[in-house]
Amino acid sequence: MNFVKTVGLALLGSALAIGGAAAQQKTVKIATEGAYAPWNFTGAGGKLEGFEIDLANDLCKRMNVKCEIVAQDWDGIIPALTAKKYDAIMAGMSITDERKKTIDFAGPYANSPNGFLVAKSSPLAKMPGTGQAFSLSTQQAAAEKAIEAYKPLLKGKTIGVQGSTIHSNFADKYLKGTAEIREYKTTEQHDLDLAAGRIDAVLADSTAIIGTLEKPEFKDYVMTGPSITGGLLGAGVGVGLRKGEAELKKSFEDAIQAAVKDGTVKKLSEKWFKVDITPIS
Repeated sequence: MNFVKTVGLALLGSALAIGGAAAQQKTVKIATEGAYAPWNFTGAGGKLEGFEIDLANDLCKRMNVKCEIVAQDWDGIIPALTAKKYDAIMAGMSITDERKKTIDFAGPYANSPNGFLVAKSSPLAKMPGTGQAFSLSTQQAAAEKAIEAYKPLLKGKTIGVQGSTIHSNFADKYLKGTAEIREYKTTEQHDLDLAAGRIDAVLADSTAIIGTLEKPEFKDYVMTGPSITGGLLGAGVGVGLRKGEAELKKSFEDAIQAAVKDGTVKKLSEKWFKVDITPIS
């Protein structure tokens, strides 16, 4: 009887230990914008979907942590991170020197150039440099020459950009004084104004433009202009983290590298963007 009792208590203790270990599994809270399709967006029933939602869940599995993903407006996404409202950001955020003054990054897990979205009937649809690619980091002179080549077409035009992004920074540096730059809270808002004829073009990430072009109401629009990366456009898209979170950063770095190596990033980017935006090391 004592033996049965002892074994029973031992089994109960083991169950409690296992349950306790499961209960102690760390939860990583990740913020995304929820309004930047196909990177991240709010789908039917308010469910967050997109490339970064799938990738975040994959990375959490690799890190053996529970993944909690929440939506946060873009203009407050970094301040809320530093205020410890969540642990990380996965929201199409490019790794730039300016942002690195405030937060840290793991990655990149993706890299994509910018481009212009315009109506097919617009004179901007035949922008010089379309189909060519340049890096402001390794081909600065050639990239800036390509920008100068299309600026005359933009004179007097109105260009929509999402505020507080690398694209608004690019427009401010290279297009200010040539075109009117109009900032929007979300990419969806500048897309709507383009469709309504209130602006002449949108300057955005090419993958976001690809997502817009898949919508029936944008069948008469096209992406144009040279593909520009590097420089003030950053070193790819990464996970934003608070400074000093060395252990969490290493966990994300290892998980990202594994997801790149085994082709998961390629698979997910082709699913959501129809192109491979895996960063090249």
